[in-house]
This record gives sequence, structure tokens and C-alpha cells, in this order.
Amino acid sequence: MASYIKFEVSSDVMAKTYEALKLASTTGTIRKGANEVTKSIERNLARFVVIASDVQPEEVVMHIPKICEEKKIAYSYVSSKDELGKAIGLNVSCTAIAIEKEGEASDKIKEIVSLITGKSKQ
Repeated sequence: MASYIKFEVSSDVMAKTYEALKLASTTGTIRKGANEVTKSIERNLARFVVIASDVQPEEVVMHIPKICEEKKIAYSYVSSKDELGKAIGLNVSCTAIAIEKEGEASDKIKEIVSLITGKSKQ
């Protein structure tokens, strides 16, 4: 397991995360790639962040969970950067995604956050 992964995510939660990303990418606003995600978090625009678990080198994304925690932004992991890219309609892999406007994915994101944290997000 990569050093930046702070908790395990079930395959059920990953499947819901991919669905939420598909919805958010078509009905909301997302930022893709480690640099854009970092900027989105630092500017307090990100509402939910998803990080791939298979990023090499790890240094590319290892700062993201820490700044999410500092800014109190919910985040999760998915197993594959290739699948992460596909979920938002890219033909290339993607290391991380920040959802800035949830669009129709709002309820799904709330459900994912409650499953990850064990508590509901307002």
C-alpha cells in the first residue's frame, strides 16, 4: 500500500465514487491532475477530492491528503488512475480529481463521505 493512503476504501465505496465522478464531470465542475487539485484545495474550492492509489512516484500526490485534512475537505481513494481518468471521460490516466461543484452527484458524494467518515456531512 502506498505511503500516502491513510485508510482502506471498500470496492462498494469505490464503485459509488466512480459513479459520482461521472455525474459531477457532466453536471458539475471538476479539476483534474495533482496540480489543479492542489490549487482547488488551497483556494477552498474543492468540495470532495479523489486520489488514485497507484500513482508513481508517490510524491506527486502524497501532499494532497494532508492539505485536505488541514482545510477539512473530504477525500477518498480509488484503486486505479486509469479508471479514474475513464470515469470522467478521459482517454488517459488521472492521478487526482477535485469536485468543485457537485451538480447531480451531490447526494452520492454525501453518501460516500458518510460511508468513509462514519458521519454525515452537512
